[in-house]
Amino acid sequence: MVKVEVCAFSLESCLNAERAGAHRIELCSGPGEGGTTPSSGLVSLVKTKVSIPVYAMIRPRGGDFVYDEMEVETMLSEIDALKKIGVDGVVMGALRPDGTVDQELMKLLVEAAHPLGITFHRAFDVTSDPYRTMDFLVDLGIERILTSGLEANVDAGMGMLKKLVAYAKGRIEIMAGGGVRPSNVAELIGVGVDCIHLTAKSFRQGQQVYFPKKVSMTSEIPDERSVMYSDPTLLKQVVDLIH
Repeated sequence: MVKVEVCAFSLESCLNAERAGAHRIELCSGPGEGGTTPSSGLVSLVKTKVSIPVYAMIRPRGGDFVYDEMEVETMLSEIDALKKIGVDGVVMGALRPDGTVDQELMKLLVEAAHPLGITFHRAFDVTSDPYRTMDFLVDLGIERILTSGLEANVDAGMGMLKKLVAYAKGRIEIMAGGGVRPSNVAELIGVGVDCIHLTAKSFRQGQQVYFPKKVSMTSEIPDERSVMYSDPTLLKQVVDLIH
């Protein structure tokens, strides 16, 4: 059966994911950066509130996936802290400037994370040689690859996702993510992916009424006037489609 993983950025979204019947949570901070490492406090709280597996993002910042010594030290420290909390797995990825996977760093991170489960995140979608990268990740013992099929979203990457599934031959799970919604779940199942990954993001008006017109915390929409969450109705629709 195809499994559903929810990318969650709050305790509320994690609870919504479990109630909707999701199989796993990817817990992150920094939605505007594409996901960064969540706080230890949030991870610890989520682990006391949900029973499904929780995988935590290991990404010290937004931007590219080439990391310097200070960032590597940070990632190793985060892995150590999250292991002590009891997280079920981690989500990570590291590349070299030329777009190839950073094999030495990945070996170091995997060794530090052992025996946790490991997902290689969408750094895979900007690798210069996805097939060679997959072979390396298989040899390294990575559980799954999160990918949109090397495109901006799964709709555009549907053909490549099919090729990746065929190339994987069950050696590693292919998890489709990036623009997943109820209307494309059936097609994703049809190409043979092992898992689907979505945030099911919605926004609601925040409780604060007063805002000075000249001040904003961000130049983007949504801003501080709205709250993002994983929509339980959308999540339930997706979960129901795989049964």
